[in-house]
Amino acid sequence: MPDNNISSNKRIAKNTLLLYARMLLLLVVSLYTSRIVLATLGVEDYGLYNVVGGIVVMFTFINKAMGNSTSRYITFALGKGDKTELKNVVGVSFFIHWVLAVIILLLAETVGLWFLYNKMVIPEARMTAAFWVYQFSVVSCMVSIISVPFNSMIIAHEKMGAFAFISILDAVLKLLIVYLIQISSFDKLILYAALLLGVMILDRLIYQVYCHRHFEEARHIKFQKTGLVKQMTSFAVWSLVGNLSYVCYTQGLNILLNMFFGPAVNAARGVAVQVEGVINGFVTNFQTAVNPQITKSYAADEKGRVRELLFLSSKFSFYLLLILCLPVFLEAPAILGLWLVEVPEHTVNFIRLLILIMMAQSLHNPVSMIKSATGRIRTYQLIIGGILLLIVPISYIALKMGAPSETVFIVHLVVQLVAQTMAVLMTKNDIGLSFRIYLKDVILRVLTVTLLASIIPVSLYIYLPDTLLNMLIVIFISLLSVCVSVLFAGMNSRERVFLLEKVSNIVRK
Repeated sequence: MPDNNISSNKRIAKNTLLLYARMLLLLVVSLYTSRIVLATLGVEDYGLYNVVGGIVVMFTFINKAMGNSTSRYITFALGKGDKTELKNVVGVSFFIHWVLAVIILLLAETVGLWFLYNKMVIPEARMTAAFWVYQFSVVSCMVSIISVPFNSMIIAHEKMGAFAFISILDAVLKLLIVYLIQISSFDKLILYAALLLGVMILDRLIYQVYCHRHFEEARHIKFQKTGLVKQMTSFAVWSLVGNLSYVCYTQGLNILLNMFFGPAVNAARGVAVQVEGVINGFVTNFQTAVNPQITKSYAADEKGRVRELLFLSSKFSFYLLLILCLPVFLEAPAILGLWLVEVPEHTVNFIRLLILIMMAQSLHNPVSMIKSATGRIRTYQLIIGGILLLIVPISYIALKMGAPSETVFIVHLVVQLVAQTMAVLMTKNDIGLSFRIYLKDVILRVLTVTLLASIIPVSLYIYLPDTLLNMLIVIFISLLSVCVSVLFAGMNSRERVFLLEKVSNIVRK
């Protein structure tokens, strides 16, 4: 393996560890705060917070598209080593994101506000609280938009330690929020939304100071190269379809559930999404560490390295998810019973279905990143985004025909699998990828690992009585079973030797 690839792999490993340290801290805080917030707000207000904030998130598909463009162009410029272009990209990205913030503010205060008052199922007594939660969510959305260039710079420079250290302060502040809403006599839902906005503003200021001190391109930001506006906007325009589909199958489905079933089901989805976020953090952190290497390798025309990173990211993203997903899938009822004071109805089914969706999405994200690195995304986004956009209308038809709430997640899973197959077929020519080899070395391996890892844990779950000790046994055996299956069936010989050498080095130290 070339020395530069070895160095890149070490950087990926280091950044992954830093991101996991960050995630573990946030995991503990998130699990604790979710329990207290749900108990303090109650099922109805918790559901309201999730669905009302979701209206604002629906407008952010524009920002997500521009964020993809910003991240791609900053990373690409770093991969080429062109400092002048890097400064131009940063300047243009700040200009565009401020414009986007104003546009989304206008949309939120017109179309979004009308939707809140005319289409949402909200108890009359909580309408004022819903209004203020909505307004705080709008401001939070704007802060998030103008923070994108700073976050993109940190990720492109692969300075993942910044995320890890700043997260300590973020976690402490969120614990303080939980304490304040418990002791306050003010409307707890309004106070919760306001305090979360305050934490977001502080985080944004800290990231800005960090970037200004560590990255030359973040100092003296100027909007100069107007030609870049067209390039970056063009890239973003074709990302819009994909990001619109993301908003539709997340917040769009959330609103559908509210329209057909009311806030209680939104609370169940909110808890399920909280669990999804915790689990998904395992794979997101790994992919965040790998993604800059994919873009930089493509910019350097190292297509063999890109294929290697695709296989690595796809398989290990799936395995990292499986380590957590298998025990949570099996023991979801018991885990929720221990975690929450009150478990909303449908939560267990929602969690299990979201786990299956996550597993499929973990294979899609590396492919999407490669297509983004090429810059040729028009046809890809139109087709893949178009397929994913079908989730909402199909779900609406199913619910209109009387289908249960779980149907929307089943529809999402089926459509996601179709989109993943098409994505690989559309990307293989960009990096000289053999679809047959991809099926053999990625799809077949992850399916084999899943099957082998599930046999013993599923058998124990079915036949052992429901006790705390047996739950712990099932979880432990699940973890062990996944690790053994990955080691012997989930990797090729070179990957296995590399992993064992790294583990051996860590043990010796």
